[in-house]
Amino acid sequence: MDVTFNLLINAIVAGILLGGFYAAVSIGISVAFGMLDIVNIAHPAFIILGSYIAYIVNVNLGVDPIVTVVVLSPAFFALGVAMYRWYYVAFERRGRESLSGLAFFFGILFIGEVALLLVFGVDYRTVNTPYIGPSFAITSNISISMRLFVPFLVSVAMVLAIQLYMTKTFAGRCILAVSQNQTALQLMGANPQHIKAIAFGLSIVTAAVAGAFLIVIQPVEPSIGREYIGRVFAVCVLGGMGSIPGTLLAAIILGVAESFTATFYGPSWAPAVSFGILLLTLAVRPAGLLGR
Repeated sequence: MDVTFNLLINAIVAGILLGGFYAAVSIGISVAFGMLDIVNIAHPAFIILGSYIAYIVNVNLGVDPIVTVVVLSPAFFALGVAMYRWYYVAFERRGRESLSGLAFFFGILFIGEVALLLVFGVDYRTVNTPYIGPSFAITSNISISMRLFVPFLVSVAMVLAIQLYMTKTFAGRCILAVSQNQTALQLMGANPQHIKAIAFGLSIVTAAVAGAFLIVIQPVEPSIGREYIGRVFAVCVLGGMGSIPGTLLAAIILGVAESFTATFYGPSWAPAVSFGILLLTLAVRPAGLLGR
């Protein structure tokens, strides 16, 4: 009984920490899909890009992966802005963003994966940081892995910063408004396309940061991003479209569910249980946990 109880507590703790990582992975989709109605299927490609850039800098310069992507966040922001401009001119302005835009992001996803395969091959890559190996004990039977704890802390800080930015700054409130009434936003003197570019750039920055978390938590290879396509949209919908706090809550719920299932029933059942929770939530509350 004690062994089972200890396993349960450790599974819950690990699930909460894993949920922090899922929040970082999904927050960009919550912005792009939930607020801008842009179905960015290529989001995992930018996560993996962040992982590999963190890997290159860590191997050659010894810089911490999370520090690397934070320092390079302006470059990822510029990349996101440029990509939205391209998307707007090619698809959104012409009213072809539904199917053609989806194909556009699918193309970016697979081109990015192939490019990384050609450069790095199929071998798994890892990084070296002081906190990857150690763990610290809460009690004699419960311990926390630092490789999960550090990304969890940074992820929660990032989610809180984005929430404050959205609610306390003019640009953030414009991002919230652009998904509701673009005409009213124009009457306030803001350019909807400019606001959307800022928001999309922000979503790419969060993806890159999540990529640094990913390579800290586990080894990566170019195709591993596919595992997160369904999960990020599940978290976004479960939390409530465009809800930043809802994304964090949904990510933790899915993290705990996956950790609990993997501990007691095997890893293969974890995704099924997560999506089962999603379907149940949508049946009871289609708007999601914190959606309107």
